[in-house]
Amino acid sequence: MKVLLTGGSGFIAAHILDQLLEHGHDVVTTVRSEEKGRKILENHKGVPQRKLSYVIVKDIAEEGAFDEVVVSDPPFDAVIHTASPYHFNITDPKKDLLDPAIIGTTEILKAIKASAPNVKRVAITSSFAAITNPKNHPRIYSEEDWNPVTMEEALEDPVSSYRASKTFAERAAWDFVRNEKPNFELATLCPPLVFGPVIHYLNSLQAINTSNARIRDSMQGKMIDELAPTGSFIWVDVRDLAIAHVKAIEIPEAAGKRFFVTAGHTCNRDIAECIRKNFPESRSQLPPESTEGDIQGEVYKYDNSRSRKILGLEYRSLEECVKDTVKSLHAVGA
Repeated sequence: MKVLLTGGSGFIAAHILDQLLEHGHDVVTTVRSEEKGRKILENHKGVPQRKLSYVIVKDIAEEGAFDEVVVSDPPFDAVIHTASPYHFNITDPKKDLLDPAIIGTTEILKAIKASAPNVKRVAITSSFAAITNPKNHPRIYSEEDWNPVTMEEALEDPVSSYRASKTFAERAAWDFVRNEKPNFELATLCPPLVFGPVIHYLNSLQAINTSNARIRDSMQGKMIDELAPTGSFIWVDVRDLAIAHVKAIEIPEAAGKRFFVTAGHTCNRDIAECIRKNFPESRSQLPPESTEGDIQGEVYKYDNSRSRKILGLEYRSLEECVKDTVKSLHAVGA
């Protein structure tokens, strides 16, 4: 298949890119600058141009941002859309988070419908943020759940803005497919905290993804006196999430499905214990072994059976994930 991957220099997308190439697909990825595009090509030196290339999309929230990008010869068979902001350094919730997420999603879907008739499957990176109901957690979360956030609540604080951006963007995608009846079928993937090895050529310790920052902070002794609140108690390894995206465009049964992609429960104490066990030299930077975690027995449960049955996912353990993540952070200077 020939696949368009948006946001190719992002933490999740970089792993998806590797999986797409491993599965034999041809990939065109969008980036925001020549520099990022060149870095990707330089670090896949053995891959010919017909298998991997890039195009620049500076602003995914611009009208018509993807109109020319989706036109290709030979044409694209599938699109994986990961480009969306995930950070809390915002000054204007609408401009910094909501618009890029929502408009970026609808613009690419409109462009595919208008100019890429060969595309049969689109997979979109959504989030557990689009599932969670933080004010009233159900006993068990599954793909049936939606965050009930309103636009008014979306403007209250950065965390609410982020959750709303993912919720509204995913809803907009499903609404588009239902109302516009395009040439393609949709699948969405909803991961919680995403840990895992950083791609060294795209990362520094200051610029790692938001979820992995807690592993970096544990390594650097920033939680030695007090563990930060875990916040979300479920997680997934980025490599498993990357495989899930590729399977979502390959497997016929994935069409029209939401996938709640999670490996299970964790808390910041569990992460510290994984570091302690595998990197004894880090013990002086970690909180005492007697420290209790903030995960409680009554914390919400999860149902990831759809991802296992349809996508065939077999999730990595937290220990394997943390160990490999720490090694990758050491490689970029931790």
